[in-house]
Amino acid sequence: MSDLPRKVEIAEEGPREGFQIEKNPIPSADKIALIDALSATGLRHIQVASFVSPRLVPGWSDAEAVVAGFRPNPDIHYTALWFNAAGLDRALAFKDRLHLFGSISLAASEAFSLKNLNRDRAGQIEAMRKQTAAHIAAGVPVTRIGLQAAFGCNYAGDVAPAQVMAAVKDGLAIASEAGASEAGVTIRDLTLADTMGWANPHQIEAVIGEVRNRWPELRLALHLHDTRGLGIANAMAGLRMGVARFDAAVGGLGGCPFAGQPGAPGNIATEELALLCAELGIATGIDLEALVEAGRLAERILDRRLPSAVLRGGTLARFRARAA
Repeated sequence: MSDLPRKVEIAEEGPREGFQIEKNPIPSADKIALIDALSATGLRHIQVASFVSPRLVPGWSDAEAVVAGFRPNPDIHYTALWFNAAGLDRALAFKDRLHLFGSISLAASEAFSLKNLNRDRAGQIEAMRKQTAAHIAAGVPVTRIGLQAAFGCNYAGDVAPAQVMAAVKDGLAIASEAGASEAGVTIRDLTLADTMGWANPHQIEAVIGEVRNRWPELRLALHLHDTRGLGIANAMAGLRMGVARFDAAVGGLGGCPFAGQPGAPGNIATEELALLCAELGIATGIDLEALVEAGRLAERILDRRLPSAVLRGGTLARFRARAA
C-alpha cells in the first residue's frame, strides 16, 4: 500500500513520557504549564501523567497534583498511564478530567517484559487478565492492545514478525476470555511500539503488512522512538502503509527508563511529525507555530536543548512568506 492518509491523529505523550525519565525533579507547576501550552496547539490527544510507583518512577510522584492542576480543554482527550489496580484506582479519582480506557499491555520480547515489569510472558498475560477484569469491574472499557518492543530489543536482539503476531494473539485471547463486547472489552486499536529504537522502514512495512493481513479490522498506531535517528523515516514508512495514528512527544522528549540506554533520544518529535504531514498535504489540525513554541517552553523548563530539528530550524512558513 502506498496511499497516504488524508488525516493523521497525533497523540502527544511528551508530558508523561518526557518527565518520567528526567534525572532532576521537575516542579508540578512546570508540568502543568507545558500541558496547558500543548492544549492550545490543536492537539486532540494528550497523555498527561503516569499513575505508577513513585519508587520506580519518581518523576511522576506528583501525578495527582498535575492532573488536578491543568486547565482542561473540552475538545481534548486527556489520558494517563497505569500498570496495575493501584494505578487504576488513582486514575479513577480523576474520571471527570481524564478520558479513561483500558489497554492490554504486552511485549514482543520477553526479555524486555522482565526488565520493564519483572514478569515473563506467562506472568504478564496473567497480570493483564487481572487488570482487564479490574477495568470491567470499574466500568472502564478495554479497547486497545499496546505491544512494546515490537521491532527489536536491547536485551534480546531482533524481534521477528512471528513474535509480534504471537503477542497480538495473546492480547486478543485475553480480551476474548474476558467476555468480548458484552463485558466492556472490544479491541479496536493496536499500537506497535518501537520502544528501543530498533525499527527501520522496511521492517515497519513488513510488520504492518503481516498484522494487517491477519487482522484487517484493527486500527493500527505507531509509537516510534528516535534512538538511532530513523524515527521520522519510520513514520514515513507507516504513512505509506496508510497508518493514520501516531504517538509523539513535543521536542522529542522522553525515552524508556528500562531500555538500558541512558541518554538516548526519546519519541519522535511531535513538531517534526506534524511538519512532515503538513509538507505532504496531510491534515493534523495542529497549529505548527504554537507547537514549536510549546517545544521551546519544554526546553526552558528543562534548561537544555531537546533533540527536535524543527526547534532549531523552525517551520517553513516565514521563509515561504519572505519568498512570496
